[in-house]
Amino acid sequence: MEFAWLPLFLALGGLLGARGLQEIDVFPSRGGDIRDFIVAARWVYVVTGDYLYQLNLSLGLLHSLTQRGEYIGSRFSGRFNRTLEGGTSTFSVNTLAPLVERNLLFTCGALNCGFCETLNLTDITRILSGEAYALSPVVPKGASVGFVVDVNEESYILSAAEGFEGINEKNCSVIKRVSKIRLHNTHDSQDGGLFSSLDSSDNPEIFARRAGVQFVDAFQIKSTIFIFSNLNHVEKPHKVRLLWFADKLNKTKTLRSLRGAILVCCEGVEVHQRLVSSSVVLGDQPVLWAGIFTDHDVTNTELAVYDVSPPTDAPTYRDPDFGYTGEPSKGDVPITLRPLRVLLKHPYMTSVLAVKLNNWLIVFIGTGDGQLLKLTVDAKLQAQCLSVIWKAPDDRRVFPKMHLDPVGRKHVFVAVRDKLMRVPVSQCVQHSSLQSCWNARDPYCGWCGALTRCSFEDECPSSLWLSVPDDLRQRRMLSHSFQEDAEGKITLVVFTHLKRGGAPANFSCRFDSSVGVLGGLGHRYPECTCLLPPVIGLRVSVTVSLGEVDVTEELNLLNCSGITGAPTPLLCSQCLAAGCGWSNGACTWTRRGALNMSICQGLQTGVDSLPEIFNITPSEMSFYGKNNAVLTGRNLGHVIGVRLQGHLDCSAKEASVRLNTGASLTFHIPAGDKGRVEVCLLLPDGGCHGNALLTYRSAPVCASISPHSTWASGKRRMNITVSNLKFVDEVIHSHTDERVNFSESSDQSLQFESLAADRDPFSSSVTLRVANHTLACPNAIHHLRLTIEKKSDELQMAPEDLRGKGAQGGEDYDCVITKIERSNGTDIITCVIKISIDAEITAVKIMYGSQTKVLTHFDYLKLLLLLLVVPLIVGTGVGVYCWQKRSLTARMNNLIEVLEMDIRNDIRQGFVDMQTEDSDLIENVGAIPFLDYKHFAAKIFFPEGGSLMTACLKDISQDPRKMEKQDDGCGRLAQLLREPLFLTSMVHTLEEQKSFTIQHKCTVASVLTVALHRDLGYLTEVMEQLLRVAMEQPSNGQHKMVLRRTQSIVEKVLTNWMSICLYGFLRESAGQHLYFLVSALTQQIAKGPVDSVTEKALYTLSEDWLLWQAQDFTAVKLQAVFVVGGDGQLSEPLEVEALSCDTVDQVKLKILAVFKAKFGFAYNIPLRDIRLELEQGPGVFVALEEVDRSSEVIGEVTMLNTLRHYKVPAKVTVKVLSTGCHPPLVSQSSVKDDQNFSVKYFHLIDPDVCEDQGMNPERKKLKLKEVHLTKLLSTKVAVHSYMVNLFRGIWGVGPGKAPPAIKHFFDFLDGQAARMKIADPEVLHIWKTNSLPLRFWVNILKNPQFVFDMDKSDHLDGCLSVIAQAFMDSFSLTDTKLGKHAPTNKLLYAKDIPQFKQEVKAYYNCVREQQPITTAEFKDFLLEESRKHDNEFNEPAALRELYKFIHQYFTEIEQKLEHSGAPAELKEQLKQVKNQFDGQKSCSWD
Repeated sequence: MEFAWLPLFLALGGLLGARGLQEIDVFPSRGGDIRDFIVAARWVYVVTGDYLYQLNLSLGLLHSLTQRGEYIGSRFSGRFNRTLEGGTSTFSVNTLAPLVERNLLFTCGALNCGFCETLNLTDITRILSGEAYALSPVVPKGASVGFVVDVNEESYILSAAEGFEGINEKNCSVIKRVSKIRLHNTHDSQDGGLFSSLDSSDNPEIFARRAGVQFVDAFQIKSTIFIFSNLNHVEKPHKVRLLWFADKLNKTKTLRSLRGAILVCCEGVEVHQRLVSSSVVLGDQPVLWAGIFTDHDVTNTELAVYDVSPPTDAPTYRDPDFGYTGEPSKGDVPITLRPLRVLLKHPYMTSVLAVKLNNWLIVFIGTGDGQLLKLTVDAKLQAQCLSVIWKAPDDRRVFPKMHLDPVGRKHVFVAVRDKLMRVPVSQCVQHSSLQSCWNARDPYCGWCGALTRCSFEDECPSSLWLSVPDDLRQRRMLSHSFQEDAEGKITLVVFTHLKRGGAPANFSCRFDSSVGVLGGLGHRYPECTCLLPPVIGLRVSVTVSLGEVDVTEELNLLNCSGITGAPTPLLCSQCLAAGCGWSNGACTWTRRGALNMSICQGLQTGVDSLPEIFNITPSEMSFYGKNNAVLTGRNLGHVIGVRLQGHLDCSAKEASVRLNTGASLTFHIPAGDKGRVEVCLLLPDGGCHGNALLTYRSAPVCASISPHSTWASGKRRMNITVSNLKFVDEVIHSHTDERVNFSESSDQSLQFESLAADRDPFSSSVTLRVANHTLACPNAIHHLRLTIEKKSDELQMAPEDLRGKGAQGGEDYDCVITKIERSNGTDIITCVIKISIDAEITAVKIMYGSQTKVLTHFDYLKLLLLLLVVPLIVGTGVGVYCWQKRSLTARMNNLIEVLEMDIRNDIRQGFVDMQTEDSDLIENVGAIPFLDYKHFAAKIFFPEGGSLMTACLKDISQDPRKMEKQDDGCGRLAQLLREPLFLTSMVHTLEEQKSFTIQHKCTVASVLTVALHRDLGYLTEVMEQLLRVAMEQPSNGQHKMVLRRTQSIVEKVLTNWMSICLYGFLRESAGQHLYFLVSALTQQIAKGPVDSVTEKALYTLSEDWLLWQAQDFTAVKLQAVFVVGGDGQLSEPLEVEALSCDTVDQVKLKILAVFKAKFGFAYNIPLRDIRLELEQGPGVFVALEEVDRSSEVIGEVTMLNTLRHYKVPAKVTVKVLSTGCHPPLVSQSSVKDDQNFSVKYFHLIDPDVCEDQGMNPERKKLKLKEVHLTKLLSTKVAVHSYMVNLFRGIWGVGPGKAPPAIKHFFDFLDGQAARMKIADPEVLHIWKTNSLPLRFWVNILKNPQFVFDMDKSDHLDGCLSVIAQAFMDSFSLTDTKLGKHAPTNKLLYAKDIPQFKQEVKAYYNCVREQQPITTAEFKDFLLEESRKHDNEFNEPAALRELYKFIHQYFTEIEQKLEHSGAPAELKEQLKQVKNQFDGQKSCSWD
C-alpha cells in the first residue's frame, strides 16, 4: 500500500502541531519515485520519472513540468515536444545544475542519445532552450554528478558521468562505455557554444582507465573542486577515490591540475570498500568531510570523518585510475587518507548531511529502514548523542542526498520514495522549562532569558542564551564536590554545566543553609566556592544566577568519612553523588574534586549471585513496543526494573517489573526507535546486570480488506493484507467491544470472522491494535456516481458505446456507464467509479470511437457527485418504528435527530467545499482598468477627496490665461520653497504648533509634494534631511517606533514619495497581480449567497462578514437577452450564472458583469434604470421586481424577492431593457434609495420579529456560525494562489533588481543606522518595514480603487483587510502563539506566515546585496519621473493652499528663521512673498 503510512504520519503531525511543535511538511510527488532534488536560492527542484517540480522552501508546489512527450529529430539535432497525455518518450533527468547568478537551471539526461534544457530558475515552465547533447549518462539511472563550478571567473557545468565512445544511432545503445569528467559551457558566448566542452581548439576531458566507475558526490570549496567516486573494477579490489582539481586559467589547465587520493575506511581493510553517501562540512580550514562506507554486505555501514584538504605541494602527478587524453596509462601511487574518527557503526545507513554548529558537528543520517537520525559530535570529534528526529511507519529507504534549508538552516530536506519532506532539526519549543530544555541535550536548543522559553539561538536576540555543556554525558546542571586543605578546612565547590551564549551576563552564587547564609570565597564562571562550617548533615540551598536566570538546587551535604560499608557500586555512586571522592575502596574527602562515575562500574555488587538473562520473548517488536513481554533467566528475585538503551542513546528507557517469579519476569517493552537496544536488569543497589538484545522494527501497515461488506448477522470470512503481521495484537471492530478472533493465513495476511451488529444498515471501521496504539485500515471502497449532461444529438448512443474514466493524480479509474436518459433535448449520462472515500477526482474522460472528451473543470450544475456509502458491515434487518408511541420523549428524540442531521449536512458540505474548491476563478477580466498617474497620485495625496484634490488637478477645460495669471501671483512662493533652510524651518515651525492637527500635517505634505513635483530630486533631498532630524530627536529613543505612524509632515511626504516612485513598478508588475486578486475575491464572494441588505456573504475571508445564517441554495443558469434598437429587437443570449437566493438587483449586477467580461466594456445604463422581465411562454414576459405585492412580509419588514420566490427555472430567458426607451410593466423605484432600507427590508438574515414557525420551516433550521467557518478556508483556497502571486510580485526580486527608489531608500536607512551606531538588525528591519510595506503597500492592498477604476464594497474592504494583515504579519519579527481563541483572520494564514517571513528576509537581503545606485543614476531616475508627469498638476492651487498655513503662522516662522541664523535675504524674501499674496487677489486664501 503505497500511501498507507501518509495518513498516519499526517495524523501524528497534527497532534504535534496541537502541542505547539513544528510540523513536518510533506510533498507527495506523482510520476514515480524521486530521482533527484536540489535546493537553490528560495526554491526546491524535484525530479521524478515523469515530472520536474518547483517548490517553495515550505514544499508548496509552484510549478510542474511533465517529462513525457515526443522527441523529434536526429541524434545530433532535435527538439522535445511535451504532451499532457501519452507520449512515447520520457526525458529522464540525471543532472540538475542551477546557476543562481543568472537565474538559470540546466537539466540534462537520457532522451534519444542525450538531451539538455535550459530553464528559468524562477519559473521552470519557461523553457529557454533545448538541444541534443550527451552531458549526463544516456541510461536513465547512470551514476553521475553534475553541478556549476567557477573557473577563472567563468561558470561551467562540471559533469562526471558514464559516457561513451561508440553509439548505435538507431536506438542510442552504447557500444563502449567510458566514464569521463568534463567542463561544459553555460552560455553561447563561450568557446563552442552552450554545453560544449571545447576549450579553444582542444577538447579537454579526464577519462577513467577502466570501466565500473560510480561517481557519488562533487562540490567546490573556494578554488578547489572535489570529486568522490567508487571504483568497482572486476579484476581489482574496489576502491573509493577522491580527485582534486584547482581553479586555473581555462578548462584545459583546470583538468590537468588533477591530484588524487584513496580513502580507506575503516579498519584499514582496502577490499570491498564502497562509498554510499557524502557531505562536506562547510567552514574554515581544514576541509572536513563525512562519508558513509559499506562493504559487500550493505547492512554493515560506518560513518567516518576525514580531512580532505587538497595537497599544498604541486609535483607532477599522473593518476593510475584517471587520466588526461594522451597521457600514459601507468601512473603514480595516490596518497592514502584515513579517517580522523569513525563516528558511528550502524546498519542500513544510506545518506548523510553534516552541519557545523558553533563548536559542535551535527550529523543527520538517513537509513534504509526509514529513519532520520541526528548525531551530536563534539569539538574533539567524539560522538556523544544519537537520536531519531523522524521515522516512517514502514521500511522506506532514505534518498542518498539530503539538503539543509538555506534560509533558516532549521530544517532538513529528506526524500523517501515518492515523497519529499522538510523535517525540523530540533523541537526546542516543546521544552517548557530550563531543566527540560537542558535535559534535551541538543546543541540547537538553549534557554532564552528574555523570552523565558527554550529556543534556537538566533531567536534570542540581545539576551542570555544558556545551552548544553560540551560534555553531553553530564546529568546535572549543577554538580558539587568537596575539597579539604592541609588545615582540614572543607570547601564546597559548585560547578555550573550551563554554557553561556548570546549577550554577556553577570555570574553570582548564593549559599543558604540551615545555619544561615554561608560566606562565598569567590565566584568565577563556571565555578563558585564557599567555606563549610563544622556541621554534619548540613542542608544547603545553592542559587546560581546567570543574568536574569536563576538555578537553584538543594544539597544535603554528608560527611564523606561517614559514608562507609562494603565497596559496592551503590556505595560508590552514593559517595560520588555526595561530592566526595572514591579512593582505595572507600569514600573520602578529596582535593581533586569528584571522580567519574565510571569508576563504580568495575566494583562487585552486594548481591551474592548476579542476575542473568536467558531469553526475552518476543525479541523483535514494532517501534510501538510490546505489552507483557516475558524475560527468563537466573537469579531474578532481586530485579526491580529493566533498562533499555541504544548505542549512543543519551536517554535510557526503563520499564518496571509487573510479575517476578524468580525464574521469569513480565514487563512492558516501551515504545522506541527502529534498531537494536541493549537490555540489562536493575538491582536495588543501582547496578544493572545481564545482557540481551532487543530489536525494534517498523510498524504493521494495513493495506487492504476484502470483502468490503457483510451481513448484519456476522460470521463472514474477512481477509486483511498487512505488513509485519507478527506485531499485530488484536483486530478491533468499532461497532462492538466483542473480541475478534483472527488467524494468520500467510506472512502478509490474516483472517477473521465479522461480528454481528444490532442495527441495519450500519458502518463500522476496522483497526489493528499494536501494543498501546491502534492503526487504521484503509477506508472502505465507496461508489462515486457522476451525472453528466450534454446536448442531445441524432447518434442515439447506448451505454455500451461509451467508456468513462475518472482521473486522480496520475491514475485513471474506470467509470462504468450505467444508463443514458434523454429529457428536454439533454442527454443525461450516469457512470459509477469505485474509489476510496478520501480520493478526489480531478478530471473525467468520456471516450467514444477514437475520440476522447476530457472534463477538467467540474460544473456542479451539470456534474452531481453523490457518495453512495457501501459500509464495511452491511446488515439486512429492518428497523421497526412504533408509531403508536407518540410520547414527548420520542418527539424530542426526533427533533434532536433532525437537528443532528442538519448540522452533519452543513459540516459535510463545508468539507466538500474545501476539498473541491477550484482556485482557477479568473476566466476573462478584460483589460485592467488602471487609473492614469494623475488620478492615482491624487487619491494617494488626498484620500478624502474633496475640493482641494479637484483644485490640484489640472483641468483641460481651465482657461490657460487665467492659469498664467495665477502663476505670476505664486511664483515668489515657489522660488522661496527652493531654499532648504526656509522649507525645513517652516516644517519644524508648523509641527511645533499645538493647533496644527494631523489632518493639517497631511494636507501640508500633499500640497508641498504637488508644488515640488517638477523637482523630485530636490524633494528627495529635503525629505531625507527632515528624516535625519526626526530619527535623532530625543523622543525617538525608541528607534523601533520611527516611521511607524503618520504623525509628522515628513512621514506623509515619504508616503507620497514612495507612491510617485513606485507607480511604474505598480503598473508594470504588482498591479496585475492585485487586480487578479481583487477579481478573484469578487467572483468567489458571488459564488454563494450574499445578503443584499447587510452585504454579508457565505464565501468570505472575514468572520465579521460571514453569512452563517444562509439557507440552502441552488445554481440557476439564465439566458439574458438585451433589447436593442427602438423596435424591440433582441440580442444574442448571454449565459449568466445566478443563484436561487439572488435578489432581482443582484441578478442585474451579475448580468452586467457577464456583459462587461464578454465585450470588454460596461453596459452604459445605470442599474436603477434597468428592468428585468421573465419569459413565461412564447412572447409572454413577467416583470421581476425587488418588491411587489407578492413579497413576503413579517411584521413591518418586507423580504426582497428572489429567483426562488418567482420559481425561476434553469435556462429560462430573461429580457434586459431600459426604462428610458421601454416603459416598465409596473412602476417601481429602487428600494435601496429608501433611507430606512436596512430597517424596512430583509433578504437572507431573518428580522428579529416573531413569526409563525409553520410558515417557512426551511428558514427556521438551526444554524451555527462555527459550522460555517470552513467557508473562510474555502475562500482562502480559491484566492490563495492570487494572493501568493501578489505577495511575491511585491517582494520578489528574482533575476532583476529592486525598483531604484526602494534600493536608494533602504541604503539611506542602512547609512542612518551606521551613522547612529545602531547595531541591532531588528531596528533596520523595522525601519524598512515601516517605510515601505506599512506606508505604501498596505495602503494599496486595502484600497485598490486608488489604482483601478472600480468601486470597493464594504465587504471587499473587510476581505482585503484580512489579506493586508497577513501581509504585515509576514514582515513581523515576533512569533505569535495562536490558540483556539485567536481571531480567525490570524488563524487563517497561520501556517503560511512562517514561509512568508523567510521570503521577506531573503528579499531584504537581496536588496541589501544589490549593486548600489549611484547618486547620478538616481537623480536621472527622479528627473525622468518628473518629466513623464509634467504639467499634470495645478501647482498654483497647491501653493495657495500652502500659503494659508504660512499666513496663519507667519510670525512663528519668522522667529524660527531668526533663531536658525537665516540670512537677511531669506527673511526679506519671505516678506516679499507675504506682500505679494496680500496684494494679489489671484492667489487669495479668502
